[in-house]
Amino acid sequence: MIKSILRYSREILKIFFRGRSRYLVREKLRLWFKRKAWLSLDPATREEAAEGLDSSAGWLITAQKMMKDNGMGSYSLSGSWSSSYPETTGYIIPTLLDYYRFSKQEEARIAALKAAAWLVSIQLDNGGWQGGRMNENRPAIVFNTGQVLRGLIAAWEETRLEEYLDCAIRGADWLCDVQHPDGYWKKNALMNQARVYDSYVDVPLLNLWKITGNQRYADHALRNLEWITRKKQMGNGWFSDCDNTMKHNDRPILHTIAYTIDGLHDCGTILGNKELLEAAAYPADMLAGIYKKQGFLHGRYDEKWNGSEHPILTGMAQMAIVWLKLAGQSKDGDYKHLAGKLLSQLLWLQEKNGSRDIQGAITGSFPMWGRYEPFAYPNWAVKFFSDALLRYCLQPE
Repeated sequence: MIKSILRYSREILKIFFRGRSRYLVREKLRLWFKRKAWLSLDPATREEAAEGLDSSAGWLITAQKMMKDNGMGSYSLSGSWSSSYPETTGYIIPTLLDYYRFSKQEEARIAALKAAAWLVSIQLDNGGWQGGRMNENRPAIVFNTGQVLRGLIAAWEETRLEEYLDCAIRGADWLCDVQHPDGYWKKNALMNQARVYDSYVDVPLLNLWKITGNQRYADHALRNLEWITRKKQMGNGWFSDCDNTMKHNDRPILHTIAYTIDGLHDCGTILGNKELLEAAAYPADMLAGIYKKQGFLHGRYDEKWNGSEHPILTGMAQMAIVWLKLAGQSKDGDYKHLAGKLLSQLLWLQEKNGSRDIQGAITGSFPMWGRYEPFAYPNWAVKFFSDALLRYCLQPE
């Protein structure tokens, strides 16, 4: 508690000294006087989503321009730009390429391919990619490597340059090499702990299996998926071993819950596997029911789906993506309606009149001093926000 108070005090003082206290005042006013309006917003229109998408994609390009290399960092009101983050740079690449195809904005394609070339240049000798940000010099981490694979696969599909596919194959081979025989990853995992959100790693492994025909990638992905669904998912859809901390593993953050759900759904779609699709739909429906009742999603959920902590905007955007995927498969308009309301809330919080450093971005939490990425604009929040907006724009009427 004392450490937390001291940390927040330092952050707030830095914000004041940098002349940005107006953002804190604005957030306080939002929370006190406009929260009811935020909870009762109508679903976003397609025009609103498209306008927000242009702005959020533009911020992702800015996040690359502000780096010393061609990766992408995040911005903090209390400090400045972080160094590049290989993991999130990896999965921002398909976001920018999808946006390029939608908007025909060539700058997005250029940024994506610059990022892919940079990721090729920093691949470690063992085939993986480092955890954390570049200035942290961490060893290779399973989850981070999986997300880089997403970017390299997308770059290869766009260009057919073999170096992208070759590097992705080296990364996938490393993932298979370090997997535990029981299907989870513990060695070379964050905190050296097995976690179910590695379903989000299984997706690029299955995509590489489709591309290369190498059955090994499918076998290792299926091994992990079986461990998740048969040993770690409870009868009410909740997942154990789902948080990205040790301390709060009994009530994981929505961000990692959504990773897990989305990974299971995409794997089920790739494989045509009904069991995996149902394993994803059950917790997605539980969260949909909560959202209908409360009008928002908490930052954490325990094994009885009791929520706690302030909303995590990254996780909200991810759940909008999941619900839109379910809407596309089931033709259930309720999913699209919920996603539209959630996106309307995120659009309401999107920075529209700020400096270049924040224009088009969203914060980690609402309010911005929530426990998840306080006072910061994480690039992965903007990535998932952009993905959700694009998918919403492409949904049939």
